Amino acid sequence: MATLGLSPAEKEAVEAFRRDVVEPSMTSLVVIDFWAEWCGPCKALTPVLEKVTADYAAKGVTLAKIDVDKNQFIAAQFQVRSIPTVYAMFQGQLVADLTTARTETQLRTMLDQILRQLPVQSEEAQAEAELEPLIAMGEQVLQEGDNERALSIFEQIAELAPEHPQIAAGRARALVGLGRADEAEAVLTALPEDAAKGPEVERARAALALAREATPVEDLSGLAARAATGDMDARYELAGGQMAAGDREAAATTLLAMIAEDREWNEGAARARLLKLFEAAGLEDPWVSAQRRKLSAILFG
Repeated sequence: MATLGLSPAEKEAVEAFRRDVVEPSMTSLVVIDFWAEWCGPCKALTPVLEKVTADYAAKGVTLAKIDVDKNQFIAAQFQVRSIPTVYAMFQGQLVADLTTARTETQLRTMLDQILRQLPVQSEEAQAEAELEPLIAMGEQVLQEGDNERALSIFEQIAELAPEHPQIAAGRARALVGLGRADEAEAVLTALPEDAAKGPEVERARAALALAREATPVEDLSGLAARAATGDMDARYELAGGQMAAGDREAAATTLLAMIAEDREWNEGAARARLLKLFEAAGLEDPWVSAQRRKLSAILFG
């Protein structure tokens, strides 16, 4: 806003707006609430704006309230014709009109959409950036099969972010690998509802479900001999034993052979177990992609 030709009061208003709104918007998302004391709808909206922006403070969201009676020049610059009027500003530019958001749910939905599209600096993003290489280290150790060390890594990271879904999922999968299914379930159960819905947590739940299904087998060679006769129950048990032993390749081969022979056996149990194995391994895993191609060739070839 240019200040040439403005009265001292208008210049003061512009400078205050720059200091309190524009400058913070260089790194944060500033929600601007144009309101007035006499405005009933404004007073009804205020608690919603204050609560949601406070909840989103760690995401880099702040609230700036502009009394249109005391700041008529600023309101005119933004062509505010009715109140409440609510805008979002980032890096000195208006990026969204939030006026239609009158409930917490509506406002949260709109803010989530905006934050996904803008490089807003926040404590949360900074913390996530610091955790990312540590989580990657834990995942690498898990993939290498060292569940004990992976558990140690994830438990140390958990001290920094105890409710982080990826960290909890990593801890749970390491515990599953160590045969401590009940402890793994407790870790996942302790997650708050919003964190418990992520794909990484679903992957951990799939690993836990497989662990509870897959019973260790003392004599895999003997079971394999029974399975070789075509006994489907023995083959299904063999796949479970192979999974319990950590041999996903052998388990997938056994299950794929069962599906090829009779995909409807036991209401599609072999296919259901194979899909759980895929989910537990991680759908982005190249091994899963290769196994899926084999499954598709059987089902649609």
